[in-house]
Amino acid sequence: MNGSLKFLLFLSLFCQFTFAQVSGTVRDNNEIPLPYVNIYTEDGTQGTTTNEDGDFELRISKTGEYELVFQFLGYQTLKKKIIVEKFPFQLDVQLTSETTNLDEVTINSKDNPADRIIRNAITSRKENLEKLEQYTANYYSRGLWRIKNAPEKILGQELGDLGGGLDSTRSGIIYLSETISEITFSAPDNFKEKIIASKVSGNDNGFSLNSAEESDFSFYNNTININAEIVSPIADYAFNYYNYKLEGVFYDNEGHLINKILVAPKRPKDRVFSGFIYIVEDTWQIFGTELKTTGQAIQVAPIEELTFTQNFKYSEENKFWIKISQAVDFSFSMFGIGGDGRFTAVYSNYNFEPQFENRTFTREVLSFADQANKKDSLYWNKIRPVPLTTEELTDYVKKDSIQVLKSSKKYLDSVDTAQNKFSISSLLFGYSYGNSYKKQRFSISSPLFGTHYNTVQGFNTSVDVSFRKNQDDNFGEYWRVYSEMNYGFSDDCFRVKAGFQKKFNNFSKPILNLEAGVETAQINPTLPISERINDITSLFFERNYLKLYEKKFAEISYQQELFNGFSLFSDVSYQQRNALFNTSDNSWVNQDEIVYTSNNPLQPENFGTAPFEDHHIFKLNVSGRIDFAQKYLSYPDSKVNVASNKFPTLWLTYEKGFGSDISEYNFDQVRAALTQTVKLGNKGNFGYTLKGGAFLKDNEIAYLDYQHFNGNQTRIGSGSYLNKFNLLPYYELSTKNNYLEMHAEQDFQGWILGKLPLINKLNYNLILGAHALSIENNKPYTEFSVGIDNLGFGKYRLLRLDYVVSNYQGKTEGAFIFGLKFLGVFE
Repeated sequence: MNGSLKFLLFLSLFCQFTFAQVSGTVRDNNEIPLPYVNIYTEDGTQGTTTNEDGDFELRISKTGEYELVFQFLGYQTLKKKIIVEKFPFQLDVQLTSETTNLDEVTINSKDNPADRIIRNAITSRKENLEKLEQYTANYYSRGLWRIKNAPEKILGQELGDLGGGLDSTRSGIIYLSETISEITFSAPDNFKEKIIASKVSGNDNGFSLNSAEESDFSFYNNTININAEIVSPIADYAFNYYNYKLEGVFYDNEGHLINKILVAPKRPKDRVFSGFIYIVEDTWQIFGTELKTTGQAIQVAPIEELTFTQNFKYSEENKFWIKISQAVDFSFSMFGIGGDGRFTAVYSNYNFEPQFENRTFTREVLSFADQANKKDSLYWNKIRPVPLTTEELTDYVKKDSIQVLKSSKKYLDSVDTAQNKFSISSLLFGYSYGNSYKKQRFSISSPLFGTHYNTVQGFNTSVDVSFRKNQDDNFGEYWRVYSEMNYGFSDDCFRVKAGFQKKFNNFSKPILNLEAGVETAQINPTLPISERINDITSLFFERNYLKLYEKKFAEISYQQELFNGFSLFSDVSYQQRNALFNTSDNSWVNQDEIVYTSNNPLQPENFGTAPFEDHHIFKLNVSGRIDFAQKYLSYPDSKVNVASNKFPTLWLTYEKGFGSDISEYNFDQVRAALTQTVKLGNKGNFGYTLKGGAFLKDNEIAYLDYQHFNGNQTRIGSGSYLNKFNLLPYYELSTKNNYLEMHAEQDFQGWILGKLPLINKLNYNLILGAHALSIENNKPYTEFSVGIDNLGFGKYRLLRLDYVVSNYQGKTEGAFIFGLKFLGVFE
């Protein structure tokens, strides 16, 4: 550490303890520092928490006599009377381990005493939850991520030092932030947070990712949403998931009898917790939690373990226990990178009788005070309730001291010089050349990954070239120019298109796009088959599902969120559309009795016909997306919309073809779609999509403009299953008549398979699906499926398997669909 950095660290430490009026360290009987001990004055007006090093600071502004309370799960609550005559006041404290016993509990062999306590807690769950139905409070949070032994490269790409966070051992803090907020809540889900101060280590323009709403984990709810719905130990149906054991009882400093309950999953692979929950006798409220779950349970592969530690304090004024602190510890490991972290939250100044007005709650759930991210170190040293550890303080000082250097042209040029080097991996993943100081980047894609095969062009390769200029630091405003060049070796044709795109801001997100050129496009614009999958089916199985036409076009498109919850998407184009024919029949494996089909879906065995006449046409498309009751986060430099599962999303579209040189090809179509995923607690998620459309003119439009459906003939699945048919041939039911389609899936997660012996150890998800298509003057097409998701090994769960049965015109077909979640990486 150089001299200036040492001086800054000393100065920060001096300022930190100068502002701390009462400070000290809390240790156990073995002199080991205790992290996250709750400390507060007996009247509850002032409070704090120890940091990871066991240090605390209690901000008392006046001299006098005080009685301090030290509370920590597993240790006896200590009351300490002090007389403060001058500041700063040093107080070191030692806590004694709590002695639990069963002497006062009458053991009945027919009734587990822990079960009695949990039954009472479950019975009182709703009543206790309602006691917290509305309040305001102050909120402090700190988030920290560490990495250990990070590799130099991932997939051939330099990892760097991650913003100065990694030391010579490739370890260190990569994210550290703090937030001071005012929060407002009203049951069941009205929440508002105003961030007063926000700080990110090494970025004086950054905004903390810590959110009070996202860290609002209440075990009074039946489930806790952590990617998956994890069942609370006092859920209404908790006895279906847990076994309980009374470890012992003890009295807190106010004489309340506390029951320490061991929570053990009946099936460890279920969506469950393990650990301890502390229940207050008679009121059956939560005194504290020490509960953990795993990455397998929440189905987030990199996470190894999550631990939730919550501490509650009895409010004499309100006659119930309120949460005053929470720590969420996590560890992670994947692709050779491991680490850990912690998100800490401290709650204070509760008001359980707020006078809310009609406009207290709006769709805005997060906002920032002016200059929230501009508070200096003196402000933070004075206001933060939990002191920084030496590690955290060092990280702040180091990263803040080099921040100016890292934004300088000299430093950015040196970083670019290292990252702009061309290597062998550039041939595989493409090459990018950046000028960070000017916020510019030039990139060119890999010809290798851009090489494909289809029977129209034969082997063909595409290269994407782009230049981007960012107008700000957070990519909210930018412009870019781009081009895609494609050459087909069999049809000996070079096609190129180019465009210009500009994004104007990061609030309503208006984007203007101008594009023109020549390209091959799928006849089915829903793009039901990827080029990569078509490469495999063609070269290995002689099944050329990709059907193409040539489009010469000029297009202008624009999109913007006009007001909260309503976004507009529009484009108008001129298109010259020409039919294409097969020019290649290459195959790497000779398949007896299988031959390629023509490029005409209407006549697959007639290689000399086209599905439409060459023509030109103008096309207009206007779409609106309505997200009902959409909530959003208001950052000073952006607006972030929050997805909701309580209400569906509605799409309305009008499409018009006009000005064609073949008058019959002019058309009008209206479409609508409704989609939603509903969370059903421990029973998983139910998702559905409803679509419908109508053509307003009854004429022989171009086959390109028929309504084509997202089918599948490859027996391979990828992406969302709520927008596709698993066994429907790509063009079999394409129509110019009115239509209605439905897709629905119930993902039970662990609700069914988690209860089956042996199978529950595999951590699979059962999925039931149904799909239907009804077309005017035609019999309906239906599919039903049973699937298993989250297949794979260890942390790599990238597979899904479904058995699907379809029925159309009395013909039934069944087949397995192999879902490959990683396909998008290579397409």
